[in-house]
Amino acid sequence: MSSEGKKLFNIIILGVSFMFIFTAFQSCGNIAQTVITNLNNTDFHGSGYTSMSIIYGVLSASNLISPSLVAIVGPQFSMVVSGMFYSLYIAVFIQPATWAFYTASVLIGVAAAVLWTAQGNCLTENSDENTIGRNSGIFWALLQFSLIFGNLYIYLAWQGKTHISESDRRTVFIALTVISLVGTVLFFLIRKQEDAKAPGDDDSTNEILGESSSARNKMMRAVAAFKKSITLSFTKEMLLLSVTTAYTGLVLTFFSGVYGTCIGAVNRFGSEEKSLIGLSGIFIGVGEILGGGIFGLLSKKSRSGRNPVVMLGILVHFIAFYLIFFNMPNDAPIAPMEGTDQVAYMIPSKEVAMLCSFLLGLGDSCFNTQLLSILGSLYSEDSAPAFAIFKFVQSICAAVAYFYSNYFLLQWQLLILVIVGFFGTITFFTVEWGAAAVLAARGSDYSSI
Repeated sequence: MSSEGKKLFNIIILGVSFMFIFTAFQSCGNIAQTVITNLNNTDFHGSGYTSMSIIYGVLSASNLISPSLVAIVGPQFSMVVSGMFYSLYIAVFIQPATWAFYTASVLIGVAAAVLWTAQGNCLTENSDENTIGRNSGIFWALLQFSLIFGNLYIYLAWQGKTHISESDRRTVFIALTVISLVGTVLFFLIRKQEDAKAPGDDDSTNEILGESSSARNKMMRAVAAFKKSITLSFTKEMLLLSVTTAYTGLVLTFFSGVYGTCIGAVNRFGSEEKSLIGLSGIFIGVGEILGGGIFGLLSKKSRSGRNPVVMLGILVHFIAFYLIFFNMPNDAPIAPMEGTDQVAYMIPSKEVAMLCSFLLGLGDSCFNTQLLSILGSLYSEDSAPAFAIFKFVQSICAAVAYFYSNYFLLQWQLLILVIVGFFGTITFFTVEWGAAAVLAARGSDYSSI
């Protein structure tokens, strides 16, 4: 196999591995709170919202040290170990215990930071300036398919169930644990890039010195990246984009955890209320894949920049929030095990609920594709620190949102999303206009970014 063929093979394996792991993890996140409220074990006092808050809080802090960890042990081994911790977290639900649940939440927070840092490293190592766009697209598409497969499994497994029994729970989470382990094992198939050796470099002394020098260089790069991250964090453009990034973190929490819980708590959906959680995830995935594919293909053909896509994203989300406000009972996010019989401003509609799921996914893809694009354009020389800041802000806001989801009624959660989304859109426009002005002054083609 040629060098280029080997790199493409690695990218596909990387994407498929992530697809398996996040098929399991995202399905787990969507149903965690629903499963916990159905637990008959009175000794268990955990909260799915609190767990996810811990995960994203630890993840955000761990982004500061994850580059150093990956530099020391290498991206492949980092992803394997991280995948094992993902599987451990999912396996806790087979026989839940409060201490194990929250301990696993802390561990997976660290593992997630390492996993995504290693993923970026692996993607970069197997790409060049001519293939990075294609490879990123392949990885994104494969990853987003995890929303389809995992939630389809939940939909079929919980068809017609109004209560999640102990047997149902164990069956689902054993299957999800196995799926996650399959993705972890696939990381071993990633082939390392061979370094060319000069004649006479095979003796053990030179090899040891070379490895020591390489390790030292990696650590120096990790320290430099950390310092650069701190510097970039306080630039005007990054501070403005942080508001937009914060919004994506809040929305991530809403569609990946809160909205599915709301659907599963509506008793008026009858025997379909639990299986609809999986169907909702499928529609979110369809919106993500459709939006990512369309805006990825059209990005180089658009002459009006990124602002129209972001405007479309916020309008789509505002429509979704409006419909959710009218369709979902106000106490749905914090309803007890028995669910809620309350009605909002209309009789709860399954069709409207699924439409909102699709709109949430579509709008999220608008924001994320354009954020990744503008970060890659503005910080092409410092992409690693820039994306570390992006992940840090997004994760810490997701953690905050999961925390307040334990207490806030639906109307207040939607109000927070509307306010932050509005200001996040304005700040994105400001940065985009500034980038366009700089490119115009340089005589560059605005449509090329």
